[in-house]
Amino acid sequence: MSVLAVAREAYEAALPPLGASLVGGLLAGVVLGGMQAELRAVPGLLVLVPALLATRGNVYGSLGARLSTELHQGLVEPRVDLGNRRLRGAMAAALANGLLASAVAAVAVFLILTVFGDDVARVTTLVAISLVAGLLSGVALTAVVVVVVFVGYRRGRDPDTLVGPVVTTTGDVFGLAFLLLAVRLVLAAGGGA
Repeated sequence: MSVLAVAREAYEAALPPLGASLVGGLLAGVVLGGMQAELRAVPGLLVLVPALLATRGNVYGSLGARLSTELHQGLVEPRVDLGNRRLRGAMAAALANGLLASAVAAVAVFLILTVFGDDVARVTTLVAISLVAGLLSGVALTAVVVVVVFVGYRRGRDPDTLVGPVVTTTGDVFGLAFLLLAVRLVLAAGGGA
């Protein structure tokens, strides 16, 4: 196979997910731009946003990579079977890791901003927002990753090529949308800054 053929194949596989990633990134930016009131209401939230988004990408990217490897090794079938112990375990581990990382990020933001003398919301407010957003986005991302990996594999695509752009895009879009919802829910429940 020539270098040109290999390059063409790589671009054909990568361009659709990267195009979707571009559109998703723009949507995430629109959501973030619409969060100005929430960012002012919860001091420190803007510092927390990159940490939460990175967490989504890292945790659910690992889930996608794990599922891809298990598909290639024949350890799981390319279908959503919640009776499969490996699939359930991978999904549960991703959700647990996402929640733990969200809570740690919230506490770290609180401590860092406190040390620097910056205005910051109560640690309980930041943790509550992080956990609610982490749970909601985690459930959505788990479903998206599992479906994309399995459907892509069944259609002859390499799931490893799909996982990165899909997780990044959906993590940003769902992460910000559910962060906005979490802020509103926590503040409405009396978890003021």
